[in-house]
Order: sequence, then structure tokens, then C-alpha cells
Amino acid sequence: MTKDLEEIKEKLKNILKEHIGSLKVRVDKPTNFEVNGTIEAPQGKQIVQGIYFSSVVPKEKDVRLYFYPAYTHPAEFNDLSDQLKKFKKGKSCFHIKFLNDELEKEIRHQVNKAIKIYKRDGLL
Repeated sequence: MTKDLEEIKEKLKNILKEHIGSLKVRVDKPTNFEVNGTIEAPQGKQIVQGIYFSSVVPKEKDVRLYFYPAYTHPAEFNDLSDQLKKFKKGKSCFHIKFLNDELEKEIRHQVNKAIKIYKRDGLL
């Protein structure tokens, strides 16, 4: 288990980077890492060139994982563990204060599932 915020940030970024191809990096700064889709897709009432997918934003006491698929497809992400649910704030933001092997595996699983859902729905 790690509580090192820099290490947590890098692990979360690496989980998202596993899907470069379906996703593209839109922002890669020390204060924000953001990935979007690569094809034209609807986002809200407009068509965008690459739907927003996720961001990793380090803060003073945690690392924020903004995970848009949990917002767009909430019913598909009701199977979160109690541990991950404790980090969830609002519909699609997770305040990650520590990361262990189980949480890292679960986050990777949720991202993989989101990629499949977005591809199924023609968003990626």
C-alpha cells in the first residue's frame, strides 16, 4: 500500500495510458493529466472531437480521479467495492488517499470496462 501522492498519481496515469490508441492525452502537466477519445462523438448536446474520458489531478491531501464514464453510464458502475466507494465524491470523482494492490486492480478493471462500454456505444 502507498500513501505517497506522487506514486498514486503515476499509477493512475499509467492505468489510463494503457489505452492510448483508443484514448489520447489531451493534457499532461504536473497539475493535471487528461485523456479523451480519438473520434468525433456526442458530449452533452454537442459533437466533440474526442469525448472527455478521465483526469488525474493531484491535490494537497489526495489525488483526484475524474472518471466521466461513471457519470455517463452510472448503472454500469454500481459494482464498486466498499473501499472504492469511500473515495467517491459526487457522481464521477474519486479522492484517492491511498492505493493498495486491490484498489489498483479494481480501478484498472473499471477503466477497462469503461473502454469496452464506450466502444460499444460508438464513443471511442
